[in-house]
Amino acid sequence: MRFCSGRYHLLAVTGLVAALALASAACGSGEGGADGKPRAAASRTADNNGDGIPDVLADQLAEHGVDVDDWKGGGWKDWARDKWLGEAQDFLNPVIEDLWDAERMRAAGDPGKTVAARDASAEQGVSDPVPAPVAARAEKTPYHEHAGPVGKIFFDSPEGAMVCSGTVVSDVNHPGESNLVWTAGHCVHAGSGGGWYRNIVFVPAYNDLGRSEEELAGCAATEEVAPFGQWWADWAATSDEWIAGGSEEGGAGAPYDYAVLHVRPDAGATSLEETVGAALDVDFSAPSASEAGTVGAWGYPAAPPYNGLTMFRCVDRPGRLSLDPSLPTMYRIGCTMTGGSSGGGWFRMVGGEPRLVSNTSIGPSDNTWLAGPLLGEGARALYDEMSDTYGGR
Repeated sequence: MRFCSGRYHLLAVTGLVAALALASAACGSGEGGADGKPRAAASRTADNNGDGIPDVLADQLAEHGVDVDDWKGGGWKDWARDKWLGEAQDFLNPVIEDLWDAERMRAAGDPGKTVAARDASAEQGVSDPVPAPVAARAEKTPYHEHAGPVGKIFFDSPEGAMVCSGTVVSDVNHPGESNLVWTAGHCVHAGSGGGWYRNIVFVPAYNDLGRSEEELAGCAATEEVAPFGQWWADWAATSDEWIAGGSEEGGAGAPYDYAVLHVRPDAGATSLEETVGAALDVDFSAPSASEAGTVGAWGYPAAPPYNGLTMFRCVDRPGRLSLDPSLPTMYRIGCTMTGGSSGGGWFRMVGGEPRLVSNTSIGPSDNTWLAGPLLGEGARALYDEMSDTYGGR
């Protein structure tokens, strides 16, 4: 793991380290300053056209016959099948200024417009007994001091504004300056028969002080719920298996339900890792459930009894979940988090440091457990491609 020096960067993962360390024993708006407080970012990143659209994205829009002004004026709301791009190379996500204001972000937490954990039944593969539910615990505030790499993802779909969770991960080709975010495939692409979602943004330490719905209703400034700004995805990648086989219930794509975003700030030129103060290395060793040790899942559950405003975590020892003998086994932990926590990182301690080992993918309707994919060579290849091709932008 790569941390810059300073007190803030140590605090940024305090909650991750403490929660995992304690459980192991029990089970057998802007860049961070030297004082550890978020500050507002400066000016928008420049581009050659001066329109807020990177040249490479403008070229892609032109290739698909998309007029940028029409898109920003509401053209993105056209989800007609011939307009909904779904191939891996077709991702489009031009910045639309002021789209995600505080109220729209808060409304996206509505349970009826949230990517919910779906039912999943184990079939003939090897599955361990269903784990006992683990009650999700609210993370300490301010979030940037205890779980700095964790944040919330907002996006638009044919069903409306939706939410997921995500994690800042390190970039091997740009140490200390990562702009990469790890999440679930179903948070960026609808899977089989669908396409890429739109207006995807990552908000680190969303609602940093854990304010209630009453405190935020109607009057909260965007800077209050997005203290480190909004980070638009200028590229996203998910597995071919998710694109081909993913479904609302997870489907054959569930064991491959992971994605990486490359993001850019809504203002300034400082990297996401420098701004947030931390990034986690990804563990691609795909340890078996019995070898993984204690893991913790972090996220922003939005379906009842949660409202999407508070960061929660569950810590447990994973077991195995098999959806089909032909598919890779998934990790499964007890956890009461609901939809909205999808895409949130699962962390384990390796050499005294937390590393991302999975992400929330599916769960049952009674919200007693969560399952996530093992991250092996396929996930590493996806990550390497994002780092090699897009990391330096």
